[in-house]
Parts: sequence; structure tokens; C-alpha cells
Amino acid sequence: QDELDRRRSRLLDRRFTNSGLPERKTLQDIDWSYNPKLPKRALLELATLAFIDARENVLLIGRPGTGKSHAAKALALSAVQRGYKVLYREAHTLIEEIHLARELGEIKKYRAQLQSAEVLVIDDLFLRRLPPSAGEELADVLMSRYERLSTVVTSNRPIEDWATLLGDVVVVTPLLDRLMHHGHLLKFEGKSWRLKESAARLARHHADA
Repeated sequence: QDELDRRRSRLLDRRFTNSGLPERKTLQDIDWSYNPKLPKRALLELATLAFIDARENVLLIGRPGTGKSHAAKALALSAVQRGYKVLYREAHTLIEEIHLARELGEIKKYRAQLQSAEVLVIDDLFLRRLPPSAGEELADVLMSRYERLSTVVTSNRPIEDWATLLGDVVVVTPLLDRLMHHGHLLKFEGKSWRLKESAARLARHHADA
């Protein structure tokens, strides 16, 4: 039994490393009382991971610091632990990797990697300025996964702004259509966790001084 436990632990560690997740977040870490406006019930329903088997997508939108990335990473970690193949990328990193794969003539190989992930997390969309081709690249990724695999996207910008931010009104409609046709839209409102943590650090600094 000890050997089986060690093998299982090594397998989970390998899956976690291969996923690209930068940290292990769980929904249990969330202080729901601090921010009661969070969509707790919807998140707990997503935590069953039924959306993966149903090949549904998840879009988490809201103000910075309200827990979107935390929730996305927690869902991804649960999927890793449940045996699903997961791939996590920040949006700007995903676009950079696509461009690099094109330059190296390895775009088919990279697309195959994206399409092999049962869950793809695209985190912090529009946190950084994206290149003009980003809209087409994102649409291509979503279309290749449409009704086949699940994609989780987080963004601090409302859907109404996407066309302006991507600089392409034409591509946004099919992009959102693929993302939300079989999807869950959760809005994150309320107070910022990062402001809370910053205030706590400042208080500790003054106390030590």
C-alpha cells in the first residue's frame, strides 16, 4: 500500500508539473465571508467537474483581485487530481507560445498539445496588451476545442470591451459564440483580496516598526 501511495503521489506531482499550474490553489482556501458577493454556489457546482465530461466551457469575469484566477486554478488542480489532462497558461504567454511555434515551424505540434488537454485554462485575458493577431489566434484555439474539450477563461474586462481590446469586431462574435454556447458565465464582484493582503502587510510592518 505504501508503494502504491508513493506511485500515486509521484503521478500526481508529474501531472501537476506538466499542467503548468504555478501554484496549488483550492476553493477551501477562499474566505467566503470576506467577499459574500462571490458566486459560491456556482463555483461549488463547477467543482464537481461535471462540466469537463459535458465538454462545457467556463468564463470568469470580474474586477481585479476578486478571486477569478484563484477559482480557475482551484478547478484546474481538482481536475489534475481527478486524472484529467490539464494545461494552464496566462493569456499573453499562450499567444507568445503560438507565435514562437509558428516561427519554428512547429505550429501543428503545438496545436496538438493544446488539443490534447481535456481542460485548458487561459488566465488573465487582457491583463496585458495583446498583439493585433491575438483575436484570430484565440478564436482558432477555441474553435479547435469547440464541443470537444473544456476551456476555462478569466478576464477583468467585460465582454462588451473585447472587440475594442482585440481590435477586431468580426472575430469576437465567433470567439464568444464558441466559448459560451456550451458555457458557464460567472461574474466576480465585491472586495479585492489583494487589497486586503496589502493592508494586512502594511499593518504588520507598522506593528514591527
